[in-house]
Order: sequence, then structure tokens, then C-alpha cells
Amino acid sequence: MRILLIEDDLVLGAAVRDQVAADGHSVDWVQRLDAAGDALRGTAFDLVLLDLMLPDGRGIPFLRRLRARGDVTPVIILTALDQISDRIEGLNAGADDYLVKPFDLAELSARIGSVARRYAGNPNPIVTHGPLEIDLAARSIHRDGRPVGLTAREWALFEAFLSRPGQLLSKAQLEDKLYAFGAEIESNTIEVHVSRLRKKLGAEVIETERGLGYRLGRG
Repeated sequence: MRILLIEDDLVLGAAVRDQVAADGHSVDWVQRLDAAGDALRGTAFDLVLLDLMLPDGRGIPFLRRLRARGDVTPVIILTALDQISDRIEGLNAGADDYLVKPFDLAELSARIGSVARRYAGNPNPIVTHGPLEIDLAARSIHRDGRPVGLTAREWALFEAFLSRPGQLLSKAQLEDKLYAFGAEIESNTIEVHVSRLRKKLGAEVIETERGLGYRLGRG
């Protein structure tokens, strides 16, 4: 997924960025609300991680404005504000989850996965596709009962296809899901990852529409 991190604490922000990137997601990190607004207007993010106390304002009014203009991007609040009233305010403003600092980074990964599954319309972490059994929570795949190992990047790519079954995804769309803004990308990177997925999961798992893009094969 392409994730926007809005956090002004440099130590925590770096830790969250590294954790989310290690899970195979691309992360754009900003430290001010004005930069976050610019990023959201220019890029289609799959999820936002939002701190509530930023140098140029509070996260709750920012979130309310986001929802008021019809933006339904999932939002997880990350904050030191731990009162029940704070949590209620955040959830009522449109947040999908609320995580109090300090938190375990593995828990953050789990909550990101949970929110993403709910938005995809299937909260069940176990998905079957043809001979594949996919555990989205454990980030594991079995093919005909045998485990298949994927790199974080391969998993992120396959997850992009799983979340949009039957939808044609262009090379540019896939690059946006896998890489943050400004990242250097080789011209054949997506082709290489698709080739590796086919070798591991089966040639039929990803279909190619020449010159247009790729889609998840029929299970």
C-alpha cells in the first residue's frame, strides 16, 4: 500500500517509517499538516497515519476537513493523548483506529492490516485463490498446501492485486503502491517482480494486458 505518515517526532517517525517499509508498503513521511494536505491532493494514498499534535495545528480539525470534502482514505491516529474523551473525539471525527503512544510497532502493523482488510470489504484474513491459501494477517501463502516464501516487495505487489480482483492495474499504478515519492525505480522493476511472483505462485496467477497493465488471474 501507499501510506502517508504525518508525524513531527523524528525518532518515532523514522521508526514507524522503517517498520511500515519493512512490511512492504511505500511510505511518504511529512511533518506538518500543510505538507500533508498537499500530499493528499496530489496522490491517492491507501492509508494515513496521523499524529494529533503537529507544529502547524491539531490533527482532529484536519481529519474533519478531510472527511467533509468526501475523502474516505482510511486514517489511523497515532498520539500520546490517551484519555477516553480523546479517543472518542478522534473516532467521531472520522478515524478508523486510534493507537496511543508509546505503542509496539508490530501492533501498528497488525492494525494497518486490519483496517486495510475492512476497507477491502473482507475482514477475514484468510483468502483462497485457486490453489493458493493466503493469510493476510500472517503475511503467508501456501500453494497446494506447501508454504511459499515472498519478499516484502513481492508480498506488497501481490496484495495490490488481491485487493482489486479483476481490475487492470497499470505499471504506474503499481509503482505508486510499492514506492514512495522520489524513490529511484528501474524501468523494468515491476516486470521483474511480476515474473518472480509467477515463478513462485504459478504462471496463471497474474495476467498481462500488453501495453496496458496487469490483473489478478482467475482463481
